[in-house]
Parts: sequence; C-alpha cells; structure tokens
Amino acid sequence: MSTVAAIILFIAIIGYSIFGGADFGAGFWDLTAGGTARGEKPRAVIDRSIGPVWEANHVWLIFVLVVLWTCFPDAFASIMLTMFAPLSLVAFGVLLRGSSFALRHALLNTRDRRAFGALFGVSSLLVPYCLGAIVGGIVSGRVPAGGIAGDPVAGWVNPTSIVAGLLAVCAVAFLAATYLVWDARRISDDAMVEYFRRRAVGAGIAAGVVALGGLAVLANDAEYLFAGLLSRGLVFVILSAVCGLATLWLLTRAQHRGARLAAVGAVASTILAWGVAQWDYLLPETLTVEAGAASSGTIWAVTVATGLAIVLVFPAFGLLYFLDQRGLLPDEGMPESSPARAEV
Repeated sequence: MSTVAAIILFIAIIGYSIFGGADFGAGFWDLTAGGTARGEKPRAVIDRSIGPVWEANHVWLIFVLVVLWTCFPDAFASIMLTMFAPLSLVAFGVLLRGSSFALRHALLNTRDRRAFGALFGVSSLLVPYCLGAIVGGIVSGRVPAGGIAGDPVAGWVNPTSIVAGLLAVCAVAFLAATYLVWDARRISDDAMVEYFRRRAVGAGIAAGVVALGGLAVLANDAEYLFAGLLSRGLVFVILSAVCGLATLWLLTRAQHRGARLAAVGAVASTILAWGVAQWDYLLPETLTVEAGAASSGTIWAVTVATGLAIVLVFPAFGLLYFLDQRGLLPDEGMPESSPARAEV
C-alpha cells in the first residue's frame, strides 16, 4: 500500500506541475512583457488564458500536501521543519500572486494596476524557484529522517537547489509559452502566436541547457539521484529530451496542438525521471517509502478518498477546462467593455 500512496503523490505532483506550473509561467511572461503599451496585447492573452482556471489549478498543491502529510508523516515533518523558510515564501507567494491578479483587474488607477501586476509577476517567479529549491534539498540528502530539522539555510541554498530552482522556472516558462501559443491561435491573433512561439523556443532551449549543466552538479552533490537517472530513470530522461525537442520542432512547423501535448510530455517525463531515479527513497538515502509510510488503514482511507475524487471532482475539472478551451467561460474581473478591462 505504501507504493500506491507514493504513486498517488507523484501523479498529483505531475498534475500540479502541468496545470499550476503553466499559471506560474504565464506570470513570468506577464512580468517580462514590457511597459503598459508594449505589454498590452501579451497580457490580454495571458489574462484570457489563465483567468477562468487559475484558482482551480492550486487544488493540486493542496492534494499533494494532504497526501504527503497523511501517508508519509515522518517525511512531511522533516521537510516542513527543514524547509520552513522556502515553504513560507511559497505560501506567501501563492497568496500574493492570487490577490494581485484579482486586484489588478478590479482597480481603475493605472499606477496601482502596474504595481499589482508587478507583484503578480514577481511572485510567479518566486514560487516555482522555491519549490524547485525544496526538491533540490530533498534529492541531495539535506533533509534528515525522523521528523527532525536539517540545516534551515543549506537545506535549500546549495548547488542542487539552485539548479533545480532555475530548471523549475525555465520549465514553467516553457510550458506556459507553449500553451499561450495555442491560446493566441484560438483567438486568431497571428502576431501573438509568433510572439509566444519565440518565447517558447527560447525557454525550451534554456531549460535544456540548465538540465544538461545540472547533471554535472548532481554528479557531485546528489550522487544517489544522479546514479538513478543514469540507470532506472534513464528511459524517462531520454523521453523528456525527445518530447522537449519534439515541442521545438512542432512549434517551428506550426503544429500547435501537438506542441502543447509534447511540452506536457517533457515536463511529466522530467518528474517521472526524478521519482523513478529516487525510488525507493522518500528522503535519499535515509528514509524509504515503506519505512516512512503511515498505517495501512490510513493509506486505504486516502486511496478511497482519491477514488472518490476521481469520480466526483475530476469530471468537474474536465468540464472547467473544456469550457475554457471553447471560450465559454467569462474572463477574470471586469466585463470586456469596461474601462478597467481596456487598459492593461
């Protein structure tokens, strides 16, 4: 049963990376879009894309935390104690990001809208970096077992954490830009299709460079993970690279639907490579999945709850995304004709 719980946990992490990650990446492109005049059209595409779904996407994060806390309490305690600082930044960033995005659409004053827009972008950059840094601290063995705290600074400020944080930022930017190419195409804005296509290619190349450079860091700073990536996780490493290259090729060929699916495959394969390479440790090399698991009764309850969520909640998610892709949901904030919506 511990293996089932671990699989559920990693599926939820993949879900959050694909959906929530795209939201963070959209915030990155919002931040780098430029001033009010130059950034008006890109921000309009971003708002149209994430406005109806951004709140729902963070349900994945809540689910990840609940499964980790319930099914693997020792690992949860150690991670929370060691990573208190970056986790606090994540929580603050998620709240700041959501409130800034909502307030930016509700205010009429241009100066205030710019300020909240900047907060939205900066927090969208901060959160994925901190989440990546947390993963880096875990995979490099800086989180001790036993529900005790490791070094509160070195736990997330170290070579592996820096590489993982940068890779997370590049990955969400790549994923979001690929999604936004599709969204710009849906509204027949060829200029924005090309705008986000160039940024998707650039972010994809940056992610590849960081990933390749990160292997050298892992070889010296996270030896167990590095060995796993070159053995049992190698197939997913290769799949991630193939999907990433396929995305870039499809973008150049204007195959936007295929590019979006390939980008999802690249991100999902990267996370699968991490999970398989680290198996069967929750905290390399101190706490295994079986040793850190809660009682079988607890895991059964979580499994049943997950099954109910698949039956009751997932169809609602599917309907939400379906309606969003068909343009049948209202945008976030003011009506389209209001002055607040006309000025970005």
